[in-house]
Amino acid sequence: MNKYIELVDKKLNEYLKIEYPEDIFKSMKYTVTLTGKRLRPVMCLEACRIMGGDINKAIPTACAIEMLHAQSLIHDDLPCMDNDDFRRGKPSNHKVFGEAIAVLAGDALLSFAPQVIIEKSELSSDIILKVLHEFVKSAGAYQLIGGQVADILSENGRGKLNDSDEETLKYIHTNKTAVLFKLALKTGAIIAGAGVNEITEMENFGQKFGLAFQIYDDILDEISTFEELGKTIGKDKEAGKLTYVTLYGLDNARAKVKELIADCHNIIDKYNSDILKSILNKIVDKIK
Repeated sequence: MNKYIELVDKKLNEYLKIEYPEDIFKSMKYTVTLTGKRLRPVMCLEACRIMGGDINKAIPTACAIEMLHAQSLIHDDLPCMDNDDFRRGKPSNHKVFGEAIAVLAGDALLSFAPQVIIEKSELSSDIILKVLHEFVKSAGAYQLIGGQVADILSENGRGKLNDSDEETLKYIHTNKTAVLFKLALKTGAIIAGAGVNEITEMENFGQKFGLAFQIYDDILDEISTFEELGKTIGKDKEAGKLTYVTLYGLDNARAKVKELIADCHNIIDKYNSDILKSILNKIVDKIK
């Protein structure tokens, strides 16, 4: 996993060159290259590997997904959204570069990421088109942005889906969090030339993992510290946001994470992937 992270970090630095006007490129690079777990690009590369593909062919897509993730973090931290001053233990993008540049940096990453897939991938046009379709579909109003909107509207009980807290919460978790894990695993499998059944398995794994990861994140927001998470603690509760913990309680949230992680093991254990299994086990260990 460390080798994957080193490879992704190297390529992100290579792709994000500082040019004129420097502020926009510095802002883009600032959040993208903050120290992180790189779970999404790691999962993209590992899905490609376990499906018999060449991970080098998946690197541009893996990096593009990390750029998309960074874009969502930049915008999520803005005062008009979650209004958070810290990300991964460092000042948020808008605290360093100002709100205007931060907004534009997020916009720039949203267009630069697919540009990287097109220009840097050693893939057939057919595969690039499939990957791009998954990317832009995941990034848009039907998924990632839709999930963010529903998250904002859910504050203090507003904007429920079918007037249901449960359905609203699942919509938010699926589209704001699980979507990028599904994208990473599915595109990794597509690049490897996997069959329909294997691609579907990767997508299902990403869905269940994404739900588990968001609930896990909600739990840490209750029990962790700023030093451990690198971001402000307790903001969701303060804002009256709908989370699994606020809806079902801490014990039920822990139980749900364990149930979802067990489902993930049922999908992935037949593949030879110590990396994915290790990621699953670390999440369960962290909430005990």
